[in-house]
Amino acid sequence: MKQRLLSVGEQGSYHVFSQNKRITQLGKSGQIEDAIKVFTQMAEKNTVTYNSMISVYAKNGRINAARNLFDKMPRRNLVSWNTMVSGYLHNGKFDEAYKLFVIMPRRDLFSWTLMITCYTRNGEVEKARELFDSLPCSYRKGVACWNAMISGYVKKGRVNEAKRLFDEMPVKNLISWNSMLAGYTQNRKMRLGLEFFNEMDERDVVSWNLMVDGFIQVGDLDSAWKFFQEIPKPNVVSWVTMLSYARHGRINEALCLSKRMVNKDMVTWNTMISCYAQEGQMDRAVKIFEEMGERDLVSWNSLIAGFMLNGQNLDALKSFALMGHEGKKPDQLSFACGLSSCATIAALQVGNQLHQVVVKSGYLNYLVVNNALITMYAKCGRILEAELVFNGICHADVISWNSLIGGYAINGYGKEALKLFEKMALEGMAPDEVTFIGILSACNHAGMVDHGLKLFKCMSEVYAIEPLAEHYACVVDLLGRVGRLDEAFEIVRGMKVKAIAGVWGALLGACRAHGNLELGRLAAHKLSEFEPHKTSNYVLLSNIHAEANRWNEVQEVRMLMNASSTVKEPGCSWVEVRNQVHGFLSDDSTQSRPDIGVTLASLNSHIRNAFHISEVSA
Repeated sequence: MKQRLLSVGEQGSYHVFSQNKRITQLGKSGQIEDAIKVFTQMAEKNTVTYNSMISVYAKNGRINAARNLFDKMPRRNLVSWNTMVSGYLHNGKFDEAYKLFVIMPRRDLFSWTLMITCYTRNGEVEKARELFDSLPCSYRKGVACWNAMISGYVKKGRVNEAKRLFDEMPVKNLISWNSMLAGYTQNRKMRLGLEFFNEMDERDVVSWNLMVDGFIQVGDLDSAWKFFQEIPKPNVVSWVTMLSYARHGRINEALCLSKRMVNKDMVTWNTMISCYAQEGQMDRAVKIFEEMGERDLVSWNSLIAGFMLNGQNLDALKSFALMGHEGKKPDQLSFACGLSSCATIAALQVGNQLHQVVVKSGYLNYLVVNNALITMYAKCGRILEAELVFNGICHADVISWNSLIGGYAINGYGKEALKLFEKMALEGMAPDEVTFIGILSACNHAGMVDHGLKLFKCMSEVYAIEPLAEHYACVVDLLGRVGRLDEAFEIVRGMKVKAIAGVWGALLGACRAHGNLELGRLAAHKLSEFEPHKTSNYVLLSNIHAEANRWNEVQEVRMLMNASSTVKEPGCSWVEVRNQVHGFLSDDSTQSRPDIGVTLASLNSHIRNAFHISEVSA
């Protein structure tokens, strides 16, 4: 059937108009194949038809198809050119956009604003300014170009230049004022921001939200609260901005605010889930999640991350599986959380399956996923697989290096950890605090005392990293394992930071191993200040006294332990049976499935045979 092109000015049939509208609607909903079908089957098309289809292609990522259709158009108008330029900008093709802009037969203010906005959003302020300065005189009063230029300076932190341009504006609107206000609030210049806010003749909810957010960013939560209460008509953004209280540790206030909201949007619900998770109240987080009428990927990720944060790793993995059943495809954060949960409970088979899904889903190039894979394989004892993942990363970050160094440490590969640390330095990757925790732990597990002490010394002297309490704990353990208790105690006494339980615990363990009663008593006393109800600390001290045949002191420790109302929490372990992870407690003789009990009995038998452990009743 021969197709006829109608001009824009031509009356055209209502059918063409409705089909053009249909193409646009299908494109907005992502139904691009249906839009193509409608376009192809149209007997009559006008320029609007082509413009609509070009826009659909561009907004759905098919920029080459958009350009092909643009080139085939029988006639183009200014909207056609602007739509194609806008399509390039939408897809990040800034050079192609500029090439098309240059050859446009004519341009309007929208064309110029498009290109200036393109450069400012891409951080290329100088190119944007060149275009701005070459604006035709007839467009110099167009406020949109000025606003785009001010926003560009603001995003680069060039607030003074933004203010100079603002002062030069021939005409200003509320967007101009808000853009300049954002320059102050987003760059933490709240004194100037407050002065500017007070100068504004007109304000809208955006103005107030900028002030609230600015005060929150600088940690002035009281001023943020004051401004929030003065907002004439707060919108959803106002409420969600105030929920940022949670990021500053004021989670209770954030939760109280969320309860006051009448109409909650998805961001609010998701923020509430995260707030409850940070407070350790996963039962409430789950309740909020279940009450949501609609859930997006962020909702699922917030729930999974919450379970992981609170040590409920089986629940995290179950939620990951349920997310798939509900038709939500995981993203890089979902995979990272799932793999981290597998790492914590050493669920190797589940981790392997997740790895396969990562590959099939196309997320293997995401650094956060690769880092989680390294940790998962390392904590499951598969250090070779961890190395393979690390070696496959094109641009490893410090977390990647730390993950493999930490993996070597927990698997007893001290020399390999040292070699990787040296390679890290040669490749110009600066270590951080976590790097040194990993490398000191590696020296600790491998008994490399001298290497460990040298590394501890070079932390501050070479890398200007002040040791944290965790680093001191590693060194105390390092010295304590080889019986150098006096040196270990001197390290503790010379600490520049406050000691933590791990420091005194390492010293107490060393005193137990080497029979140093007096120092052990001191360490136990200090440790009881941090962990007064932990049974294992009293047991260690009791054993030290028992090995010195000081039975009266043993009895005293037992009485002290009872008086402190210590509760021994049963140990929890996990076992994989037929690709399912099951948790169980020590001395737990009841299992819902008989094959789990059989597997545990088999493992117990293998351990006893391998290490000749005789059964002794505790």
